[in-house]
Amino acid sequence: MNKTELVALVADKADVTQAMAEKVVNSFVAVVTDTLAKDEKVVVTGFGTFEVRNRVARRGKNPRTGEEIVVPAQKTPAFKAGKLLKDAVK
Repeated sequence: MNKTELVALVADKADVTQAMAEKVVNSFVAVVTDTLAKDEKVVVTGFGTFEVRNRVARRGKNPRTGEEIVVPAQKTPAFKAGKLLKDAVK
């Protein structure tokens, strides 16, 4: 499913226009992005948790040359599914 399909389904499910549903979806994405940028969690009870995880620096290999490189430490977004979501998928 892509964003356009998601907006259409949200509009249908919430009985609102697609323009309004698109604003809601875009707002949700913006809030999650801004919150993660501040290094904070977003918890949607039953659905899951969006958080920032720190990845340590590590050694890697350039697949073309075989040369060993150092991959720097970085922050990466992560999602952990909640119990209700996990149960729905089973």
